[in-house]
Order: sequence, then C-alpha cells, then structure tokens
Amino acid sequence: MKKRISIEGMSCGHCVKHVEGALGELPGVIKVDVNLEGKYAIAELERDVSDSALKDAVEEAGYEVVAIKEE
Repeated sequence: MKKRISIEGMSCGHCVKHVEGALGELPGVIKVDVNLEGKYAIAELERDVSDSALKDAVEEAGYEVVAIKEE
C-alpha cells in the first residue's frame, strides 16, 4: 500500500531529508520518496499506518500536511 501526503513548507533538500527521516522512523513505513517541486511524499507501507500517525510525524518535523490519500 502507498499513501500520498501533500505537504506545505518544504523549500530545500534539507527539508526533503527531514521529512524522509520523520516518516521513515514510523513502524510500518518501508520506503519514503519526497518530491520537493510537487510538494508531496509517497510513503510505501508494509501494513496500515494511520493518516493521523503520518500527519503527526510530518507536523512534528515542522511542516504542514494538506491532504493524505491512498495511491
């Protein structure tokens, strides 16, 4: 399963690494690809991870989650 997370506030490569790290630490997340220009991250999941857990991880990293949807 994959979830697309629309994110506001990313402006550089450091931001990308910060979001990748925050999402990658969550149990159940096996891969994270962040698209800086598109302002989103794709989280590949080995099991269901709640939208609220994904949102909290991104927001604790300092960014705003606009939407989350399954790919």
